[in-house]
Amino acid sequence: MSDKLIIFDTTLRDGEQSPGASMTKDEKIRIAKALEKMKVDVIEAGFAAASKGDFEAIKTIANTVKDSTVCSLARALDKDIDIAGKALKNANSGRIHTFIASSDIHMRMKLQMTPEQVITQAIHAVKRARKYSNDVEFSPEDAGRSDQDFLCKLIEAAISAGATTINIPDTVGYNIPHQFGATIKSLIERVPNSDKAIFSAHCHNDLGLAVANSLSAVLNGARQIECTINGLGERAGNTSLEEIVMAVHTRQDVFSCNTNIETSNILSISRLVSSITGFVVQPNKAIVGANAFAHEAGIHQDGVIKHRETYEIMRAEDVGWHANQLVLGKHSGRNALKVRLQKLGIEIDYETEFNKIFKKFKELADKKHEIFDEDLQILVSDVQIHSTNIIELVSLKTSSQTGKKNQANIVLSIDGKNNTTTAQGSGAVDATFIAINNLIEIEPVLQLYSVSNITKGADSIGEVSVRLEHNNNIVNGQGTDTDIIVASAKAYINALNKTLKNKNKVHPQI
Repeated sequence: MSDKLIIFDTTLRDGEQSPGASMTKDEKIRIAKALEKMKVDVIEAGFAAASKGDFEAIKTIANTVKDSTVCSLARALDKDIDIAGKALKNANSGRIHTFIASSDIHMRMKLQMTPEQVITQAIHAVKRARKYSNDVEFSPEDAGRSDQDFLCKLIEAAISAGATTINIPDTVGYNIPHQFGATIKSLIERVPNSDKAIFSAHCHNDLGLAVANSLSAVLNGARQIECTINGLGERAGNTSLEEIVMAVHTRQDVFSCNTNIETSNILSISRLVSSITGFVVQPNKAIVGANAFAHEAGIHQDGVIKHRETYEIMRAEDVGWHANQLVLGKHSGRNALKVRLQKLGIEIDYETEFNKIFKKFKELADKKHEIFDEDLQILVSDVQIHSTNIIELVSLKTSSQTGKKNQANIVLSIDGKNNTTTAQGSGAVDATFIAINNLIEIEPVLQLYSVSNITKGADSIGEVSVRLEHNNNIVNGQGTDTDIIVASAKAYINALNKTLKNKNKVHPQI
C-alpha cells in the first residue's frame, strides 16, 4: 500500500499574493468549492489577520466546505492566532498554520530576536493555536537558509507544544533538489519526536526548482506538499499543484505514495483560477497549457497515431482535456446547455446564474457558428466575474482609418447610471482605454496588455488580460469577446472594478 501524500493548496493565500491577483470573497468561495470537488486535502483559505475581507472569506469558506480541511495562516502572535481561531470556529475540519522566521538573517534583520526568543515564541504560538484546534501546523520561515542544528531544536519544541504538521519552507526559492531533499531527510532523522508529526514542504520557484525541490522532499519523507493552481504565487510563483500531482501519479515506480486528487478536474480549476486572477496560463505550461498534449512534428504525430505512449506519458483525458467537439449551436435549447455544463463539471448557481449564462450563450451563438467546450468555460467565467461590478460596459463603437487618429464612442453604466464619452487614441484599444479613463476620472498605469485566442478560427473568442497600477495598488483584469476591442474594454473595466473594491492588506511570506 502506498502512503497518502497530503495536498495542501494555498492558491487562496499565497497565490493571491501575486501582484494583481487579489480575489473577492465570492471568487474565493468558487475556487474553494472547486478545490473541495477535486478532493484537495487542505485548503489554506487565507490569512485571517490580513484584512476584514480575508477574515470574512475564511469564515464563509469554513462554513461552506465540509470535505476538505480549511486552514488559516497566522503569524506567531496572539492576535493573529485568535483571529484565525475565530474565523475557523464553525469549520467541519479546521487547521491553524502559524509561523515564525528561523534563518539567521530573518531573526537578526527582521525580527530582531535571539534564537532562544524565537523558540519561546514558537512554543507559545503553537500552544495558543491548540486552544482553537487540535490540527496545528508550524512553519519555520526561511527554513531553506536556516542552520540545521537550530532547526532541529525549534521543530522538536514545536512538536512537543502540540504541532501536528511541520512545514519546511524554501521561502526565497534558494535551494536545489538534492540539497532540499537532504534537509528533509536529516530533520526527520535528527528530531527526536519527528514521528509525532507529518513533515511538509513549501517551495518557491525563484530558480524554477519549486516542483523539483518538492518532489525531492517527497522522496525523502515529506508527506504533505504545499502548492497552488497553475503555480500561482508571488515573485516567480509556488510549487504547481497539477505538476506535483501528475508527477507522483505518473511515476508510481518511483514514489511510494499517492494523492486522493480527482485529476480529471485539474483543467477546469486551472481555467477558473486563470479567469478570476487574470493570470493567463502559458501555452507550453505542463499539464494545463494549450500545447501540453499537442504534437506538431511529423514523427511525433505518426508515433502517437500508431501508439499513444510513444510520445505521451499520460492521457490528456485524465487531467480534463477533451477533443474540441462541436457540442452546441444557435438552435440548442436550455436543457442541452445545462446538460453540457454539468458534463464539463462547471459549477453554477442555477437559481441566479443560468438565465444570464443562457442569454450570453445565445448572443455568442449568433456571432460564432461553432461553440466548443472551451467557449462555454470562458462564457461561464465571464458571467461570474462580472456579476457584481460597479462599472459595466453598455456599448462601444470604434472607428479606424489609415493615417488618422482612431476614435472610440463608449457608454458605461457606473453605479447604475449610463455615462457617455468619445476619445481619440493611437489605436482602437488606446482610444477605448482613454475614453474609459475620462468617465472614471482616474488614469491608472497600464503595466501589461496581453491577447490570446481560446479556440481556432478567425471567429474564436479573444481573451485579453491587462494589469493596472494606481496608487501603488496592482490589479489584473480579464475580458473575453469575439471582438478583440470589446474584450479589451471588458478586461480594462474588470481591472478597474477590482481597483475600486481592493484594499491594502498584510501579505506575509512563508
